Amino acid sequence: MSYRQALGAFAAGLSFERLAPEVQQHARWILADTIGAIAGGSVEPELRALADSQSASGAATPIGFARHAGADSAAFLNGTGGTFLEMDEGNRFARGHPAIHAVPAALAIAETMGADADTFLAAVVVGYEVGARLAAASRLRASMHTHGTWGTIGAAAAAARAAGRGEGAMRNVLNIAASLTTATSKLTMLQGGLVRNVYAGLANRNGILALELHAAGFGGEADGLHTLFTSIVSDAFDPGQAIDGLGSQWQLMRNYFKLHACCRFNHGTLDALDVLAERGELPEPQDVEAVVVETYGMAAEMDNAVPANTLGAKFSIPFAVATRLHHGHSRLEAFTWEAVRDAGVLALAQKVTVREDAAMSARLPDERPARVSVRRTDGRTVAAEVAFNRGDDAAPYGLEELAGKFLQLTGRVWPGPHCEALLEATLALGNAGTSFERWRGLLRRPA
Repeated sequence: MSYRQALGAFAAGLSFERLAPEVQQHARWILADTIGAIAGGSVEPELRALADSQSASGAATPIGFARHAGADSAAFLNGTGGTFLEMDEGNRFARGHPAIHAVPAALAIAETMGADADTFLAAVVVGYEVGARLAAASRLRASMHTHGTWGTIGAAAAAARAAGRGEGAMRNVLNIAASLTTATSKLTMLQGGLVRNVYAGLANRNGILALELHAAGFGGEADGLHTLFTSIVSDAFDPGQAIDGLGSQWQLMRNYFKLHACCRFNHGTLDALDVLAERGELPEPQDVEAVVVETYGMAAEMDNAVPANTLGAKFSIPFAVATRLHHGHSRLEAFTWEAVRDAGVLALAQKVTVREDAAMSARLPDERPARVSVRRTDGRTVAAEVAFNRGDDAAPYGLEELAGKFLQLTGRVWPGPHCEALLEATLALGNAGTSFERWRGLLRRPA
């Protein structure tokens, strides 16, 4: 069986009810985390303005807008909104964010097709696994942003599974989707180009388009996935790795959740600062002479100390260090426009030097290390180093912390009791628990 046949059979045939209970529940937590990120991002002014240009006719739900939309518009808005705050989950082996490339497409098609909860959840798992596995088996070009690339294939898989397509149709949908990825640029995130936030939205919309093209009789090339990942967006691709352990070893079980409200590449540095704080060794901002951060190469690229906007701030290690020192935390409030314009934060950021440590780069993807040295104005230096980032499967957050994050993010849209009811319903979705209709009704509540 070829890797394409294996992926098609897996994606078309996955049954959520037959998954191990721990896999089911972790999938629900990933869903909850993603819904929280989408809801939280939905109140951002740029997204509200963008939503005004989208169709308000259809059966799908753009979360946080209290209205309906067509499947493509809803998937686009939800995929875009879920990346605005940089709070969506990710996967260090995929080197990206699989769930935000799967949940919006799965939700939009499940609503449009009248699917049940188990079908919807199966689509979420399928989209996550297909996207993450293709990502782990490829090596994206260094100039590309991961959003909107392999995630388009994951979105297509999620859409096709939500629509109940069979194995042959699934293979064709994935093949078509290989021609619908976007030419993403890493510089957008480093320079604060907000167009970067639509990459995941486009991936979800194009995943649905792949399903529609299949239904209309379109096809792709003989092996579009291989072409895409060996010569277009990626320099190398191992088809065997993409299907190794398929259906028994779950990429979603190796995901990470985020509490720091910024790019994952900052998190090792911020975790090291938290270690210093826990030891009682972290100086007050006025007592900091200089900070040196040593970390892996992809993180060391984020060395701009004067971010252009809030997005650029989330992709800047100097700013992340400075705002953490200034505010005493790295939550959403530390990355607002007020923080970006704060003279004290910007002055602190100028004191931060970021360097690549080649030995740390060699430890990826198993680890995401960082070492932080803080020189005080009295001449003393304190330092801390971490290998794993909090939220990884190797250093997980507690469920209470994840629930608190969900309530904080959804609380930007709904009152507290409704947020609590939505979390409870999400964690009981499927398996004769919460029905899909009741759950989506909670998503549609007006603010």
